[in-house]
Amino acid sequence: MKHSTQNLQVAAIGQLCKEIHIPMVGAHFASLADEARLKEHDHLSYLEAVLQVERDERDRHAVENRLRDAHLPRLKTLEDFDFAQAPQLPAARIRDLAEGGYIERSEPVVLIGECGTGKTHLATGLAVAACRQRRRVRFATASALVNELVEAKQNNSVKRVLAKWMRYDLIVLDEVGYVPLADIGAEFLFQVIAERAELATFIITTNLPFSEWTTVFPNPRLCKALLDRITDRAHIIETGSDSFRFKRSMERRAKKRA
Repeated sequence: MKHSTQNLQVAAIGQLCKEIHIPMVGAHFASLADEARLKEHDHLSYLEAVLQVERDERDRHAVENRLRDAHLPRLKTLEDFDFAQAPQLPAARIRDLAEGGYIERSEPVVLIGECGTGKTHLATGLAVAACRQRRRVRFATASALVNELVEAKQNNSVKRVLAKWMRYDLIVLDEVGYVPLADIGAEFLFQVIAERAELATFIITTNLPFSEWTTVFPNPRLCKALLDRITDRAHIIETGSDSFRFKRSMERRAKKRA
């Protein structure tokens, strides 16, 4: 009789968990109860354990949603980055940035270096770290952002699109300087960066030193204003000129020939 009553209770609790949308409690409350009895935990410890599994699952889903909404080109983390292959990089400084203080202080991060030196991987790794902190993040190439705003202008929806970009805690703008921008594109990029200044932050990757940005942004006055916004209170990290991606490729070829 006791066993039958217990089964009814388990079924009732499971149904209640479905109705009030706490699926992890429904999936684990029985096994956690058995564990609590074996370890002689009191009822408050058991309740804490049950709520913990639900919270952990919700945290996991929240991070997954942030990562999906960030539109990352690939899921790369700072843990995956081989700093031994790039001794010129300030690893401790980058790991400190991953703690997220620069986002709270609205301080930009600028990664400058040649192709293959890890700029996009580092920017993506910082974006992943921000997503894990449940921040709203968006990754885009500079040309993709500009194209979206140019299209929005044609559809009379610039205000709505700009408002969407303003909602993110962190924007990663990849490949700034790879493609020259027309005046309207440069103006849109400036508008996004200027409106976020001191309110929210961004990460920029570029292959051009600041002295050469006039080759991409044709209006020198706008270029100067853009650089003023980008470099103010910024964390500027130079990734160097030696492509360790190319180095790895050559090493793999050498191994195949050996």
